[in-house]
Amino acid sequence: MSRITPFASPLLLGFDAMEKTLERISKGNDGYPPYNIERLRADRLSGDPERLRITLAVAGFSDEDLDVTTEEGQLIIRGRQSEHEERDYLYRGIAARQFQRVFVLADGMQVLGASLKNGLLSVDLIRPEPERMVKKINISVSQ
Repeated sequence: MSRITPFASPLLLGFDAMEKTLERISKGNDGYPPYNIERLRADRLSGDPERLRITLAVAGFSDEDLDVTTEEGQLIIRGRQSEHEERDYLYRGIAARQFQRVFVLADGMQVLGASLKNGLLSVDLIRPEPERMVKKINISVSQ
């Protein structure tokens, strides 16, 4: 039995890469670290673009332990804690766990910056309004 995907419609051309991206993201989501995504209020009358903020709970990570990059339309946030000194734990309930969190960015999304405060990593993004383009396609006539 063949599998029918949402992008199998003949009217959706060139979306195979998006389908593969969605499959990969759905497989690699373990819920750590927890995060919020919020829409920051902007004054629409002034023409400001839409702003979003992704906030991850990264307690125990320093800015040197975190890496925020964009690659091929994706925002990738990685964390890896390094042990600087040997410690003799009687009980270790806080794991030094590495993580990678991937967010797929829509066309035109731009990362404004990232900040770390009180164990929360905030990444600000904007989505400028896309320019409306109409392109006339000439029809060639052959005889």
